[in-house]
Amino acid sequence: MKTIVVVGGSSGIGKAIVTSLKDTHHIINISRTAPENHTNIKHYSVDITSDDLPILENIDGLVYCPGSINLKSFTRLKIEDFQNDFNINVLGAIKVLKAYEANLAKNNGSVVMFSTVASFLGMPFHASVATSKSAIEGLTKSLAAEYATKIRFNAIAPTVTNTPLAARLLRNEKQQESMQNRHPLNKYLEATEVASLACYLLSENASGITGQIIPIDAGIVSVKV
Repeated sequence: MKTIVVVGGSSGIGKAIVTSLKDTHHIINISRTAPENHTNIKHYSVDITSDDLPILENIDGLVYCPGSINLKSFTRLKIEDFQNDFNINVLGAIKVLKAYEANLAKNNGSVVMFSTVASFLGMPFHASVATSKSAIEGLTKSLAAEYATKIRFNAIAPTVTNTPLAARLLRNEKQQESMQNRHPLNKYLEATEVASLACYLLSENASGITGQIIPIDAGIVSVKV
């Protein structure tokens, strides 16, 4: 079985990815809290912004899931907000990639990271998160070129997804209905939908895909109805 490292696999989209892969892959989960117990899951308790990463011997794929939704007007955003979001979304990913790049290259690995539809479509109150996620997009394309024959790099840009991270955006029926109505497909996403795309990008079936930023957006970016 192949070994997949999931950073942030105990909640939200990361948890859905772990659930999808656990029966057919060895999973190494790196997060502050442990995921479910399973024979194929090994957990390392790590705060990605401050702790040392474990030394790993064999990696075929890596998914970096940590993120933030810090929605404030630009007037209310402080420099510290931008720094915190950048640390979680970008520097954390770089830290992980620096630690495991040689291991991934040895196995012709695949890396999946996460952007946001707010990097495609200007949205008010998204200045901090869109800045960080736009950096992820640039990192994805640059590394895809640099490691073209050794590691595939892709990023997924989801719209609002029903996870604990987005809970305050979907905390009652009125907000849920409003969020659905903003999207041409009249829905927001479930974590399993995003996880399915991530699992595909990790697989051999996606061996011809690299350097891509793939929106999964219920139509909000490209469709007007």
